Amino acid sequence: MRAFDNLPGAGKPLREEDLAAVPEEYRMAYKVLKNAGCIPPELELRKEIMNLRNLLGTVEDDAERLKRLRELNFKLLKLNMTRKRPVDLEDFPEYRDKILEKL
Repeated sequence: MRAFDNLPGAGKPLREEDLAAVPEEYRMAYKVLKNAGCIPPELELRKEIMNLRNLLGTVEDDAERLKRLRELNFKLLKLNMTRKRPVDLEDFPEYRDKILEKL
């Protein structure tokens, strides 16, 4: 018996990652950071947004809810600014109608 015979996935082909979206000169660094559990700031911000959205459903205090809603709106705006694309009004449903009226 060899040292690597009892590993999970033994005898199965390795899964190849599609790194086409990562520029070639950054692929090695991307893999090292990914294997270390680090994620890009944009994905970290997305995680925070998802957590805040889930939290909003459980907050009963109006003042706390407003505070968390403002925090969520700030993070959504920050995420949209990092994407270098137009702001998606669907991310801000509470402001959508007001913005459309002004346009």
